[in-house]
Amino acid sequence: MEITIMSFFNSLIHSYSLLIITTLISIVMFMNGCSDVPNAIATCISTRSLSPKLGMILALISNTLGLIVMTFLSSNVAKSVFHLVHFSTDSTISLITLCCALIGICIWCFLSWKFGIPSSQSHALIAGISGAAIALMGDFSAINFQEWKKVLYGLIVVNILAFVIGYLITKIIEFFCKNLDRRRTNHFFKYTQVFGALTTCFMNGAQDGQKFMSFLLLGLVLSNGMLPDAIPFTIPIWLMIYTSIIICVGAMIGGMKIIKTIGTKVARVERYQGTAADIASSICLFGSSLLGIPVSSTHTKNCAVMGVGASRRLSNVNWNIAKNIIITWFMTFPFCGLLGYILTKVVITFLY
Repeated sequence: MEITIMSFFNSLIHSYSLLIITTLISIVMFMNGCSDVPNAIATCISTRSLSPKLGMILALISNTLGLIVMTFLSSNVAKSVFHLVHFSTDSTISLITLCCALIGICIWCFLSWKFGIPSSQSHALIAGISGAAIALMGDFSAINFQEWKKVLYGLIVVNILAFVIGYLITKIIEFFCKNLDRRRTNHFFKYTQVFGALTTCFMNGAQDGQKFMSFLLLGLVLSNGMLPDAIPFTIPIWLMIYTSIIICVGAMIGGMKIIKTIGTKVARVERYQGTAADIASSICLFGSSLLGIPVSSTHTKNCAVMGVGASRRLSNVNWNIAKNIIITWFMTFPFCGLLGYILTKVVITFLY
């Protein structure tokens, strides 16, 4: 099936389900822009290496480039999400299932943004569609465990690595710069932190953008009466551009709330520490993208920030804020999975 922008609009006209799915996934993209893009640039702004306005502009540009460039380089993350669950051969009921999953995800994304806690839209997507698919198929045969293993690797291994790498990079910088003039090194790290933050934004676009595009492609495939496993996986350039625009709009409208939470409350960091956090998270995100592991850029950045904060002393990390964030992370899977499951069961029972 050739997925051109004209075929997409033609499908929208003839499929109300696809129209709903497109609207819902666009809302999730918007909410991602509100949280994850500013989260990537937050430490750079908190150390005043960049002003909030300039930082946001550069973050949006870098995020867009990351989405497009990394998708051309490796679309493994998108493929993993695209094949995460199995759908019914009935395309209509499968579309309804996808709609229910996205409704639950939108509810969760709004609540987490409303209270200023950086949750993971990535894991919300994964949990929501998994719960909905289980409700559709009736058991865990709906889950593609080969792909789900990658999610667990991302949740556990990548987050630990981000903490450890952030800690180690900070220690290395402190060792080599301990006898240098503090004012000169601080000026130098202003620019390295900007570079590191934009690299994080670049990888944020690469990771999260691919997940959103996968969901929209799922809607397109199902609306045309086909199953994901029956077609070759390709992402058209127009879809990359559309996804980037929606994320950018979300970041411009609602980003400052998350910048305040992550940039100033999780851990007080200096410029060299911000550099370490951004480098650590970028390394983890880049490796995950090449391996096709869907990870949360929010989780990765926050763990790197906490690792950097802990490198000086454990009390340098505001563990109360960190604890609230971690609790939110582990609420995402059961909450979104249960929402997707219940909504799907209710709608299918009502309609059939």
